[in-house]
Amino acid sequence: SAPRAPGPRDNVSCHRCVFLKGSMTMATGGKNSEPSVPRYTNRLINEKSPYLLQHAHNPVDWYPWGQEAFDKAEKENKLIFLSVGYSTCHWCHVMEEESFKNKEIGEIMNKNFVCIKVDREERPDVDKVYMTFVQATSGGGGWPMSVWLTPDLKPFAGGTYFPPDDRVYRVGFRTVLLRIAEQWKQNKDALLESSQKIMEALLIQAEIRGQAQESPPPSEEVMATCFQQLSKSYDEEYGGFSEFPKFPTPVNLNFLFTYWALHRTTPEGARALQMALHTLKMMAYGGIHDHIGQGFHRYSTDQHWHVPHFEKMLYDQGQLAAAYTKAFQGADSFWEAAWKPVSQYFAGGFYSAEDADSYPTATSGEKREGAFCVWSAEEIRALLPDPVEGATEGTTLGDVFMHHYGVKEGGNVSPMKDPHKELKGKNVLIVQSSLELTAARFGLELGRLSALLRESRQRLSAARAQRPRPHLDTKMLASWNGLMISGFALAGATLAKEEYVSRAVQAASFLQRHLFDPTSGRLLRSCYRGKDNMVEQSAVPIQGFLEDYVFVIQALFDLYEASLDQGWLEWALQLQHMQDKLFWDPKGFAYFSSEAGDPSLLFRLKDDQDGAEPSANSVTVTNLLRAACYSGHMEWVEKAGRILAAFSERLLKIPVALPEMARASAAFHHTLKQVVICGDPQGEDTKDLLRCVHSVFCPNKVLMLADGDGAAFLRRQLPFLSSLERRDGKATAYLCSNFACSLPVTSPQELRTMLAPRASGAP
Repeated sequence: SAPRAPGPRDNVSCHRCVFLKGSMTMATGGKNSEPSVPRYTNRLINEKSPYLLQHAHNPVDWYPWGQEAFDKAEKENKLIFLSVGYSTCHWCHVMEEESFKNKEIGEIMNKNFVCIKVDREERPDVDKVYMTFVQATSGGGGWPMSVWLTPDLKPFAGGTYFPPDDRVYRVGFRTVLLRIAEQWKQNKDALLESSQKIMEALLIQAEIRGQAQESPPPSEEVMATCFQQLSKSYDEEYGGFSEFPKFPTPVNLNFLFTYWALHRTTPEGARALQMALHTLKMMAYGGIHDHIGQGFHRYSTDQHWHVPHFEKMLYDQGQLAAAYTKAFQGADSFWEAAWKPVSQYFAGGFYSAEDADSYPTATSGEKREGAFCVWSAEEIRALLPDPVEGATEGTTLGDVFMHHYGVKEGGNVSPMKDPHKELKGKNVLIVQSSLELTAARFGLELGRLSALLRESRQRLSAARAQRPRPHLDTKMLASWNGLMISGFALAGATLAKEEYVSRAVQAASFLQRHLFDPTSGRLLRSCYRGKDNMVEQSAVPIQGFLEDYVFVIQALFDLYEASLDQGWLEWALQLQHMQDKLFWDPKGFAYFSSEAGDPSLLFRLKDDQDGAEPSANSVTVTNLLRAACYSGHMEWVEKAGRILAAFSERLLKIPVALPEMARASAAFHHTLKQVVICGDPQGEDTKDLLRCVHSVFCPNKVLMLADGDGAAFLRRQLPFLSSLERRDGKATAYLCSNFACSLPVTSPQELRTMLAPRASGAP
């Protein structure tokens, strides 16, 4: 297959590119073939999104989403073909190779349609509107998403991936294009009428609204139902909540940790903790965990967490960092080792994703899924030939490593999980045996075995670094950076690792510098790594969406608790006011996902599902409660209640669709506890109390330091703080609720008992 196009800005410097056809052909050799002048170049060459740039040399006359494309469709009375995907999406690559690089299919598209490409990560608003249509009309969804629209942007036909030509059970893309073009010529009025009816039905279906007098659903009932629903779908043997494919779904794990914290002494509470810990442990042992490079792949294709879909997404890394941190608070030190921060970052900000596909070697002509991450037994033996002293006779480092990580001579991937034979003869590393069993098998001490495995992983890591890397999506998104900042801040505070807190601070500073407009007080959605590693912005920057505000505000609260720098708190509260102004629905309550005033968006949606990422309205309930605790603005508590009321029906019937909001309903019901520490920030006694707070999993609390220079902002916001003081000159903790406080305590043990009263010994 043809290689990736040469550098996105190599050949064209004009502001608005015309669709160019040259006489030179593209190189068709392997990765290192000499670059040639691309035969085709379209308008996407001027975009910053890595996904759009991947399509800049297709023979399709692609337009980015915008007025130029809409005007052309209207003027020429042409239908629009909208293709939505993202740069690390495997089936998006397949459809590009098969259809969008096909000259004949390109001609059909250009002749009959105005073709628009959208990066769903840049424009989640556009993606969600049309995905709502595709799911409602086809019963499924996914990417690449293919939708046909009338010139006024109303959808009337859609699907996901189409093969280029007709297959036994699947109509081909070419056929669909020609049929739709013919329908537009013959039955235009019927198509327009049908699209109007579809729109009306979608508007009714998408509406989520509460009544002014409605109260939030009872939290105990919501939590109990959600626990039962999760318990029913739980895989007792391997953890997780489905047979396969298996996704990490951190929202489920967070719910279970909270359920446990509120029911520590009950059998249900114990089961909730066991479900969360077992799932995290099986994931840490599994092939979904990259044992050599760290971090987690997007999902497992099998029940055992063994063979993953190999792309890595930033939102998973940030949320799993937080989940493993909670496991550490709830159990033992295994969890500190299970998660090591994995994120590729640049100038302080974090990149979005790494692709699943790459070239197996520098001279390969074709990319393969997982090529960067998998190993043959032969490769491992060659890298780890050393005899192991003290082990049973003739044992090599390779023998120990291969036994521990389930490596087989003929490969360890079932042909059922490898339909394209890309992993034949290869091994996906999976911990098949506990350290104790491996140590016993080879007659080694545990400490020695751990050192040998660490040395082996380092050698494999160095060998892997020589392989061609998968494509990296170097777009930086405010929302996903927010999730990663939370992960680093929580891990840094809980594990007492200052370097993690520093990474979170650097990333938050990056957001403030590059993804925030201080003049308007608004967040921006994205920025990009440009030439000479400079941070670049689109000609017209994309404004932040609800999820950007919500995940960044959450991150800033987490970062304040980890760093105790009140500047992050101030910024979080400013952003919360801006979020209210841009997205709040005063009639139906809750927040819209996007701003008003964009005529190209057919309607404004409110997400009603926590999926791979939690929905913005779910997270914002807890944000609002935290904001009220830090500011004294009680109207934020009222807003949180209104959101819960607006989603009441869903929370009572299928809370498993909104586990993060179910969890937030408990925080609303129980009222957040304000943990106030009075003491010198540098004093050892203050640090002891802070360490105690961070070591206990107590979901319904906020932490604040009421002393030192950093507390001036808080004292202005919360007058009650001035009545709290140190006891006998020692650092002192108060547990406050609704701004009324308990008696002071000065010992970490007493504080621990107050934070987790029903915990017996363990946090």
